[in-house]
Amino acid sequence: MTSTTSAAPYRRPGMRALRPLGRGPLFAVATAVLAALVLAALLAPLLAPYDPEALDLSASLVGTTGDHLLGTDQSGRDVLSRLIHGARTGLLGPLLVVGVSTLSGTFLGVLAAWRGGWVDAMLSRSMDLAFALPGLLLAILLVSVLGPGLTAPVLAMSVAYTPYVGRLVRGVARQEKARPYIEAYRVQGWSGWTVCVRRLLPGIAPTVFAQSAMNFGYALMDLAALSFLGFGVQPPTADWGAMINEGQAAVLQGAMLPALAPSACIVLAVVAFGTVGEGLADRIAKRER
Repeated sequence: MTSTTSAAPYRRPGMRALRPLGRGPLFAVATAVLAALVLAALLAPLLAPYDPEALDLSASLVGTTGDHLLGTDQSGRDVLSRLIHGARTGLLGPLLVVGVSTLSGTFLGVLAAWRGGWVDAMLSRSMDLAFALPGLLLAILLVSVLGPGLTAPVLAMSVAYTPYVGRLVRGVARQEKARPYIEAYRVQGWSGWTVCVRRLLPGIAPTVFAQSAMNFGYALMDLAALSFLGFGVQPPTADWGAMINEGQAAVLQGAMLPALAPSACIVLAVVAFGTVGEGLADRIAKRER
């Protein structure tokens, strides 16, 4: 008696590539740090011991005490409370930048890879041209038109980050499009739109997700730099970049925490997002081999 076995159909790993999140102590620590930052941003009104904008000049530059664990700034505002509330603006801006740039970059990249020909050439040259626009300079130009705040920097950074995502997605989508299972769906009569949405996008989603995690850290650093220069979130709103700017004068008076604490938060967040992004990218690459 002979038995026949049918080969299992080829299936892309899709988001299953993101399941093993607990491997590696460094990756686990970075994930825990990001979870703590998100919780701090969401629960800021409950976690902050004081109003982050409440002035108390009699408590100016008070050092670490039982009432003020990280001391106060020059205006007597509690540094810990401002750090916790600053996580909101510190994470909201990069979230908007990454969300807009990922959606627009993914659309342009998939369109260029799928259509090919003159569409691919036009979009590729347009993305190359966008690379010549420095994001910080574009943000400063928009601030001069729209005024300082979060809107102009977010719009500028979204435009600046879109070609990075678009170029990555174009390369990955072209490789995915060449796989036999994509051609099989097209032979069965599936429309290009259906194949892209139901098969192509799930296949490239893990790679895009990993890149977005790294872009989040870069966007956080860029937006903090703009706030430090006075083009982003404006005082008295708590923001890590603005806090560093406000804390410069305190450093000259021997008070380090008003500037050092938000700097440490920015570094910690950027490193954590970079570690998570690199970890996801490495795991995806190993599964693709």
